[in-house]
Amino acid sequence: MRTFKKHLEEKLKDREFREFYKEERQLMEMSLKIAEARKNSGLSQKELAQKARVTQQQLSKVENGLNCNLLTFLKVCQALGMTINLGNVAT
Repeated sequence: MRTFKKHLEEKLKDREFREFYKEERQLMEMSLKIAEARKNSGLSQKELAQKARVTQQQLSKVENGLNCNLLTFLKVCQALGMTINLGNVAT
């Protein structure tokens, strides 16, 4: 029986899949950090959405790593007091 790990290792050999996987993984990591920060702040989704001036549905998309508007993402981060560090961005 083939394990998920073995399957993933095989798929990651493909350059296009590897790039997509990396992007999706980064998005999910950011989404999880936002959800964790909200919970640690003792805020409900509704309360944070109001603070960020977005809808609760938009916030849910951010926390679930679904396609969301960058401005929505930035508003949520700002409302949580989070900053986004882009590191060394090539120009």
